[in-house]
Amino acid sequence: MNTYDRSIPDPALVLDLIEAFRRSKTMFAAVELGVFDVLQSAMQLDELVLRLGCDRIALMTLLDSCVALGLLARDGDRYQNTPVSDIYLTQDSPRRMTGYIHYSNRVMWKMWSNLEDAVRDGTHRWKQTFDFDGPIFSHFFKTDAAMQEFLMGMHGFGMITSPHIVNAFDLSRFKVLADLGGATGHLAIAACQRYSNMTGVVFDLPHALDLARSMVAKSGVADRMEITGGDFFVDDLPHADLYALGRIVHDWNEPKIRLLLKRIYEALPSGGGLLIGEKILWEDRTGPKWALMQSLNMIVCTEGRERTLSEYGALLQEAGFDAVEGFRTSVPLDAILAIKT
Repeated sequence: MNTYDRSIPDPALVLDLIEAFRRSKTMFAAVELGVFDVLQSAMQLDELVLRLGCDRIALMTLLDSCVALGLLARDGDRYQNTPVSDIYLTQDSPRRMTGYIHYSNRVMWKMWSNLEDAVRDGTHRWKQTFDFDGPIFSHFFKTDAAMQEFLMGMHGFGMITSPHIVNAFDLSRFKVLADLGGATGHLAIAACQRYSNMTGVVFDLPHALDLARSMVAKSGVADRMEITGGDFFVDDLPHADLYALGRIVHDWNEPKIRLLLKRIYEALPSGGGLLIGEKILWEDRTGPKWALMQSLNMIVCTEGRERTLSEYGALLQEAGFDAVEGFRTSVPLDAILAIKT
């Protein structure tokens, strides 16, 4: 006798979410252990055990799990990276995202364990998780090497998203783009590669600029790029007719955003613009899923959150901008262009 009750919902969604964090941690652990760095060429299991210093059965299980996730390929007892792992998960790849993965594993993984308290209080969890006060990312940037590896992770992310941001609108009328908080310069580089008449300025805190200089030098547009240091909340902004904020606005609360947007508006000439790269929430706030997960991440880790286009529009118009337009991309970052008319 069939006793299946068709009125009972399929539990697949719940089961998938129960298991989802295990998939993330599998990748995090494999990156942390150096699995993908040693498997750029095929290697047998026993050799991997010696190279990585791991228990044989446990390592085999981790490797087979990475095969199931599409991160490794296996032929008998020989394992090798898949192309996606070679490009994004190895230390010597210029498109690597390992820095952001290490940050996710060592920092955000622990902070997200306190999500309930972040929701109750509406504040980030740095003090609760690490007993640490101060600038948000200082805990992770204890050494120059740690900061550079994180920035390279963001560079890998930016190489995926920045070409879409600079192609979202026709920016050919602008002559100088200054990327505020520009990190490695990936957005300014993408803009200069897209528009031959444009020059770019990377503006960031002075201690973050060495990597920007290195990446710009390799970009093919170094002759049209400038790198300069400063704090966009207090220092004079570089001269430009187009400013950019990529994954910056979502870090801050409304008072700080209003201060920053007003400073940008006042620095722009008439007809100048502001290009913002953030994932835009749908107006009914039911998606996209990436934006909602990122908004929770901002609550856990920063003072900010993700916003709808109308929320961005209200902040921009309050600062003085007239025309505000949004563009949804196919990557985890959308684009907003605001004009000072």
